[in-house]
Amino acid sequence: MDGKANFIFPVVAAGILVFVGRCVVAFTNIGLRADFVTRWLSAFFVGWPVASVSLIAFPYVRRAAVGNVAVIERA
Repeated sequence: MDGKANFIFPVVAAGILVFVGRCVVAFTNIGLRADFVTRWLSAFFVGWPVASVSLIAFPYVRRAAVGNVAVIERA
Protein backbone atom coordinates (compact mmCIF):
# COMPACT_ATOMS: atom_id res chain seq x y z
CA MET A 1 0.00 0.00 0.00
CA ASP A 2 1.30 3.41 -0.90
CA GLY A 3 0.41 7.05 -0.53
CA LYS A 4 -3.09 7.92 0.59
CA ALA A 5 -4.01 4.28 1.08
CA ASN A 6 -1.64 4.17 4.07
CA PHE A 7 -3.96 6.62 5.83
CA ILE A 8 -7.35 5.66 4.37
CA PHE A 9 -7.10 1.93 5.15
CA PRO A 10 -6.53 2.33 8.91
CA VAL A 11 -9.36 4.87 9.19
CA VAL A 12 -11.83 2.57 7.42
CA ALA A 13 -10.59 -0.50 9.33
CA ALA A 14 -10.90 1.38 12.63
CA GLY A 15 -14.40 2.47 11.69
CA ILE A 16 -15.53 -1.09 11.07
CA LEU A 17 -13.89 -2.45 14.22
CA VAL A 18 -15.24 0.31 16.45
CA PHE A 19 -18.72 0.16 14.88
CA VAL A 20 -19.09 -3.53 15.68
CA GLY A 21 -17.17 -3.43 18.97
CA ARG A 22 -19.13 -0.51 20.40
CA CYS A 23 -22.38 -2.21 19.43
CA VAL A 24 -21.46 -5.35 21.35
CA VAL A 25 -20.23 -3.41 24.39
CA ALA A 26 -23.26 -1.12 24.43
CA PHE A 27 -25.66 -4.06 24.12
CA THR A 28 -23.82 -5.95 26.86
CA ASN A 29 -23.86 -2.95 29.21
CA ILE A 30 -27.34 -1.50 28.68
CA GLY A 31 -29.32 -4.05 26.68
CA LEU A 32 -31.77 -3.14 23.94
CA ARG A 33 -33.31 0.05 25.34
CA ALA A 34 -35.09 2.89 23.60
CA ASP A 35 -31.90 4.98 23.58
CA PHE A 36 -29.62 2.11 22.49
CA VAL A 37 -28.84 3.47 19.01
CA THR A 38 -28.12 6.96 20.35
CA ARG A 39 -25.71 5.64 22.98
CA TRP A 40 -24.10 3.24 20.51
CA LEU A 41 -23.48 5.94 17.91
CA SER A 42 -22.23 8.35 20.57
CA ALA A 43 -19.64 5.79 21.71
CA PHE A 44 -18.78 5.05 18.07
CA PHE A 45 -18.04 8.69 17.21
CA VAL A 46 -15.80 9.00 20.26
CA GLY A 47 -13.97 5.71 19.66
CA TRP A 48 -13.44 5.95 15.91
CA PRO A 49 -10.92 8.84 15.93
CA VAL A 50 -9.01 7.27 18.80
CA ALA A 51 -8.76 3.92 17.03
CA SER A 52 -7.86 5.62 13.72
CA VAL A 53 -4.94 7.47 15.26
CA SER A 54 -3.77 4.25 16.89
CA LEU A 55 -3.85 2.31 13.63
CA ILE A 56 -2.21 5.11 11.64
CA ALA A 57 0.61 5.12 14.20
CA PHE A 58 1.33 1.37 13.79
CA PRO A 59 4.04 1.74 11.10
CA TYR A 60 5.90 4.23 13.31
CA VAL A 61 5.53 2.01 16.36
CA ARG A 62 6.80 -0.97 14.35
CA ARG A 63 9.84 1.03 13.23
CA ALA A 64 10.55 2.10 16.81
CA ALA A 65 10.26 -1.50 18.02
CA VAL A 66 12.65 -2.76 15.35
CA GLY A 67 15.11 0.01 16.25
CA ASN A 68 14.91 -0.84 19.94
CA VAL A 69 15.48 -4.53 19.27
CA ALA A 70 18.51 -3.67 17.13
CA VAL A 71 19.96 -1.59 19.99
CA ILE A 72 19.32 -4.38 22.51
CA GLU A 73 20.89 -7.04 20.30
CA ARG A 74 24.03 -4.94 19.77
CA ALA A 75 24.54 -4.63 23.52
